[in-house]
Amino acid sequence: MHRTVVLDVVGLTPALLGDHTPNLNRLISSGGVRELETITPAVTCSVQSTFVTGALPGDHGCVANGWYFRDLCEVLLWRQPEGLVEGEKLWDAGKARDPGFTCAKHFWWYNMYSTADYTVTPRPMYPADGRKIPDVYTFPPGLRDELNADFGAFPLFDFWGPTADITSSQWIADTALHIFETRQPTLTLVYLPHLDYCLQRLGPNHPAVVDEVARIDGVAGRIIEHVQRAKARVIVLSEYGITEVSGPVHINRALREAGLLTVREELGRELLDAGVSDAFAVADHQIAHVYVRRPELVTHVARLLGELDGVEEVLGAKGKRRYGLDHSRSGELVALAEPDRWFTYYYWRDDEAAPDFARTVDIHRKPGYDPVELFVDPELWVPQVRIGIRLLQKTAGFRTLMDVIPLDATLVKGSHGRSEINGEHGPVFISSQRELLPEGPVGATAVKDLILDHVFGS
Repeated sequence: MHRTVVLDVVGLTPALLGDHTPNLNRLISSGGVRELETITPAVTCSVQSTFVTGALPGDHGCVANGWYFRDLCEVLLWRQPEGLVEGEKLWDAGKARDPGFTCAKHFWWYNMYSTADYTVTPRPMYPADGRKIPDVYTFPPGLRDELNADFGAFPLFDFWGPTADITSSQWIADTALHIFETRQPTLTLVYLPHLDYCLQRLGPNHPAVVDEVARIDGVAGRIIEHVQRAKARVIVLSEYGITEVSGPVHINRALREAGLLTVREELGRELLDAGVSDAFAVADHQIAHVYVRRPELVTHVARLLGELDGVEEVLGAKGKRRYGLDHSRSGELVALAEPDRWFTYYYWRDDEAAPDFARTVDIHRKPGYDPVELFVDPELWVPQVRIGIRLLQKTAGFRTLMDVIPLDATLVKGSHGRSEINGEHGPVFISSQRELLPEGPVGATAVKDLILDHVFGS
C-alpha cells in the first residue's frame, strides 16, 4: 500500500491557477491535472458522498446539503451521522482489500459515527444560556482533547459566518498533519474550505480573489511538501466551481403568493409550517428541492415554477432520473436556477415578520442554505459596536441574539450547484501520479476507485 493524502480544495478551478499558485503548479508539473466532471447538485454533501461511494445521489441518498424529513415534517440541513450515506464507503473498500488499511477523515462531511479509523469534524457546544462554543467531535474521543491541547480550540467563527477566513483552513491543515504523523493512516482525507466562502462573497472575477487563492495555495503547499517527504502520494481535487451571479430567486415567496406555502405566527414572527404546506422549497445554492404534499398539485406547481424568472428547468420524475436524483429524499420536483442566479430560502413578505434566526448565523434552524450569513449587515451603525455588545451580553450569561446578518440577498456574488459548469471554470483533479490519471476528464463517480488506485496501484 502507498500512503495517500487527498486535499479537497473547494472551489478550485483551472481559471484560478496562475503565478500565485506555485505549490499547486509544482504538483501539476511533476504529476498531472484533469478536469473533474461533477454531479447535480454540485454541493458539498452530495459531491463528497459521491466521491466516497462512487454512486450518484439517487443511490447514496444525499440529495443536497439537507432535505425535508417527511416523517418529522422538518427541514434538516448539515446533519453529520455517516449512516445517512447509503452504499459502500471508500475506507471500507480499502479495508476489504487489505485489513491493514486505515483512514483519517478530516473535516469531510458525514463524519460522526463513521467506520473510518480517525475522524475530526466541527461540533459546537450549545449551552442552555444561548452560547455557541467552538468544539470538534473526534474518533477516538481522546483525540479531541489532544488537538485542543496542542492547537487550541477549533476557530469555528473563522470557519463560517462574516469572519470566515483562512484561519480555519490553517487549523485544519495543522491538525491533519499531526494525525498524519502520530497515527500514520494509509489514507488521509482533508477538507480545505477557504475559497468556497470568499468566492461566494466576492464572485470568482473579483480582483481580491487572487490573494485568497494564494493563501490556500500556501496552506495546501505546506501539506503537500510535508507528506511528500514521507513518500506519500497526493491528490488535490475540488467539488465544483463557483460562478458569478447577478441576483437571487425567492422561490418560496412565489409559492406563498400562489397560496401553496403556509406559515404560522409566533411572537409576531413567521415560521414555515412545512407539514401543512401544499408546496415549499428547500433552497440549496442553485438547486431547490420542492416538496408537494398532494400529488394532484405537482403539475400545477411545476408549471408555476417553470414561469418564474431565474428558473431554468424544473425536474419531474424523468428529469430526476436523468440527473441521478431519483431518491425518496428528493422533492417531488427539483428546480434548477439559471447560471447567473441562485435560490434563497426566504418565505416572508415583510422583513419585519422574518423569524428571529434570519438575522443570525444559524445553519440548523433555517429551512434552506443562507450564504448571506457571510456578511455583516451594512445598514448597522458601527457594526463592531453591535457585535461587541452582543458578545458582552453572552459572556455575562444573558440570552441574546447575534443579530448582525443582513436580509439583502443581492450581496451574494458567487454560487454553485449546476453540474455542467466545466472546463476552465469547473472543478479539477490533480495527482502526483501522472501514470494513474485517465486520458480524459475524471467523473465524480470514478473518484473512489481512482483514490484506491493511488493506494494500491504500483
